Amino acid sequence: MTHGMRSDTHTPHFGDGGDWRDTAVRYALLPLRIFLGVTFIYAGLDKLTDSAFMQDAGSGSIGDMMRAVRDSSAIPALVDLSLKNPVAFGYTIAFGELAVGIGTLLGLFARLAALGGALISLSLWLTVSWASDPYYYGNDLAYLMAWIPLVLAGAPLLSMDAALRSRRRQRSGGYR
Repeated sequence: MTHGMRSDTHTPHFGDGGDWRDTAVRYALLPLRIFLGVTFIYAGLDKLTDSAFMQDAGSGSIGDMMRAVRDSSAIPALVDLSLKNPVAFGYTIAFGELAVGIGTLLGLFARLAALGGALISLSLWLTVSWASDPYYYGNDLAYLMAWIPLVLAGAPLLSMDAALRSRRRQRSGGYR
């Protein structure tokens, strides 16, 4: 008698029921969605409520931070663009993080929200954390990689997108 071998077949994503492995596969991206959603909401609110951050100059300001990373960034022209109006750039990043976080957490336009998160993380990696040595000390690259599964899969469960998809299916009278 062999132990630990399964001879039955199962479909990991479709159908009702299934064993615990099927359930784990269906919900695998949910912890990542919650983490990234909460983190980006927090990051956006943190920037918006930090009066020192939303300044052109001064200790802890977005302007001073961007000037400090300009020469060590992968794309100095991107930093120069942000330095034309650092406060507007700070607000853009903060509101972008809020929109991405809320969309990800609620699963509303989840792929678009994840793409926005990936683009924010990419821009921060190429500017602010590019000079991190070794590269894995900079967290923006890890965030960029974390967004990719959500860009590809969206939010198929426990999301506004899934609810809207189900509602459209019911209206059309079948599975689509």
